Amino acid sequence: MHSEKESVTEVNQLARLTSLLLVDADPSLLSVLRKSLSPLFDLVEVAENATAAEELLSRIHFDLVISDSHLPDYPGLELVRQLRKQGDATPVIFTSAATEQEAAIEALRLGAADFLVKPFVPEEVVTAARLCLDSAERQGDAISPQQSVEGSCVNGGLIGSSAVVTAVCDVIRRVAPMPSTVLLDGESGTGKELAARAIHDWSGRSGGFVPVNCGAMTGELLESELFGHAKGAFTGATQARDGLFFYANGGTIFLDEIGEMPMTMQTHLLRVMEEREVRPVGGNHSVPVDVRIVAATNRDLKTAVEQGTFRADLYYRLNVLTIRMPTLRERKEDIPELASWFATTISAELGLPQPQIDKVALHRLKQHDWPGNVRELKNVVERCLLLRNCPSECLDGTDFSVASGSGALGENANELLLETVERQHILRVLELESGNKSAAARLLGVSRKTLDRKCRAWEAEEG
Repeated sequence: MHSEKESVTEVNQLARLTSLLLVDADPSLLSVLRKSLSPLFDLVEVAENATAAEELLSRIHFDLVISDSHLPDYPGLELVRQLRKQGDATPVIFTSAATEQEAAIEALRLGAADFLVKPFVPEEVVTAARLCLDSAERQGDAISPQQSVEGSCVNGGLIGSSAVVTAVCDVIRRVAPMPSTVLLDGESGTGKELAARAIHDWSGRSGGFVPVNCGAMTGELLESELFGHAKGAFTGATQARDGLFFYANGGTIFLDEIGEMPMTMQTHLLRVMEEREVRPVGGNHSVPVDVRIVAATNRDLKTAVEQGTFRADLYYRLNVLTIRMPTLRERKEDIPELASWFATTISAELGLPQPQIDKVALHRLKQHDWPGNVRELKNVVERCLLLRNCPSECLDGTDFSVASGSGALGENANELLLETVERQHILRVLELESGNKSAAARLLGVSRKTLDRKCRAWEAEEG
């Protein structure tokens, strides 16, 4: 047995390590996250409930906590409330189910560094954790800011050394420390949110990064979430609540899909940008805020202004500096690096051997137009990994095959008719998701409606 003195020494040594605590009731998810995040941390501990997490937190200082918002014994949100009451400012990344929007908003109110909506892939968690570490290290002068932002720009959607990606990263480095509004323009799947996070990470701002999807909510709900509301402001407003602008104070708010914002909300946002203060819905007083705004759109806002669907004055307010995110078609020289990155991270997530991508496969990948950009490439690599024991075509009209039993992406595979391959692939993904069509549709990159239609057609064929 260790003596008490030896135990204290051991704990103190652990406290000097880069340490991570993962808290989730799902053991399989904990295992996947532990494997994915271990390269970033010297020590990774896991807990399946809040009580176990509390015990670990009482003994070890953690540099980062990643916790589900709902745990078996009591909410992860409550766990963090207790930490904050004790003066513990450990950064926390919350995770929550896609339907738990309220939990995600409450997480931001507690000062969470980030929140991730399930289901997610480990690379999203790795990127979020890396940004937290970079921010903490920069505050402690452990690394230079340039190293931090460059680290952000070579993860996820902005992996690559092409001239266009290098140019984007150079612009981010120059503009991030400034308070000016930035508009990120580009097609879906080009990495606009990653660029926004890099801007915040390089900015040196003390507050958090708060992402908001402006196209996911009605105007009334969006106004309440952004600006907060007073008690009794509308039916169901049983208590006053602060908005996301309040919780982004001192930090950055990322307004994604800004082109989808209803006109009434555009008016309110313009007033906030001009006056630098927000008034909660139903409130009598405005509250000053210091928030850096980064917006993103895949629409042509200038055309929207001409068509009368977007306010001209708001457009000019947002268009202080526009960073155009390049499509994958414009940087095909980055495809080998991107494909290798996805193959490595996804194979680790799925517990599969890392494949070798041969020259023929890479050539075929470069011939594709990639309308879905980097997100589409990731989905293609994932499909091929899932079907590593089955010959398949992973791109429509392209013979991009997975060698049977070899774990390689290459040309030495037998071919099946595309319809048969598609059916086998979809059925395999449905099996992996235990028949959950919504989850399978997300993994396949298609709509639930499309998946239902295909399944009904196959059922009809079978009589």
